[in-house]
Amino acid sequence: MEGSAFVLYNSNMRSPRSKSAIQVYNLFGESGDLPDVVHCETIPSRSVLHDWRLAAHRHARLHQVLLIESGGGQATLDGRAHTLRPVHVVNVPVGDVHGFAFAPGTEGWVLTLAAEILDEALLPSEGLRGVLSQCAVVRGTPAIRSTMKQIFAEHAGRNFGRAHILRALSAALIGLVARELANGVLGNGAADSDLFRRFETLLEQNHLKRWSVSDYAKILSVTPTHLNRVTRAATGDTASHLILNRMIREARRNLVYTNLPVSTIAYTLGFDDPAYFSRVYAGATGLSPRAFRARIHGSEA
Repeated sequence: MEGSAFVLYNSNMRSPRSKSAIQVYNLFGESGDLPDVVHCETIPSRSVLHDWRLAAHRHARLHQVLLIESGGGQATLDGRAHTLRPVHVVNVPVGDVHGFAFAPGTEGWVLTLAAEILDEALLPSEGLRGVLSQCAVVRGTPAIRSTMKQIFAEHAGRNFGRAHILRALSAALIGLVARELANGVLGNGAADSDLFRRFETLLEQNHLKRWSVSDYAKILSVTPTHLNRVTRAATGDTASHLILNRMIREARRNLVYTNLPVSTIAYTLGFDDPAYFSRVYAGATGLSPRAFRARIHGSEA
């Protein structure tokens, strides 16, 4: 549900949870898109164009939060149907398959965050990422509604400090959403939740070392099979896919925010062969590193 200003393309990446019939969208926009921190749109602005129905799809690099103001409908999240009512919040993590059938006239807001923004906002030691990785519908709160409205108001303006304020408000919103999610997420296997948080912390600390799943499992004193079982339960993805995604996010951040040559970025990320890095990046995102950077800066690849 990215806004019209965003450039979308079908990715070559395939998820174990979704077949080729499910559309996969990545966000790669013009030069202002990622630095603009977030994208905001109302529910009717896109839904009315599609008869209030949005077919099942997934976003490979985007996290979304929807807040229903009035009306409702049904959300399909990873194959499960959820009734939507006023003040409901829908949390849609990166990569989760989702679709919507809104009642005509439904009002509400959709906030879209690039994965890089979450990386900046979420500290591994605080445990929010594991909670926010759950695709779910929860009851909203006055604080969530107020913060969402502040984000939309700030996004619509061009005042000094806009980007900084949007980052701060977005961090506050995802914290409030995580708080509401936590009641249903925490406590579903405390030992596994702790293991996943430890894995998350290790991944943040060591993602530049190109560790394998076996390396992480050894440090955590579990088998690779058990680690994969835990990461699937927490996020729906394998440990290897989470490791790959973390590397891709770091690569994207370097490609967007630095002028480092692609070869230097490859070496920084632990690759001995820049050509191999380019193949891995293209396989995961559908664009080579140079093509991605050219698109971000509005030039030819």
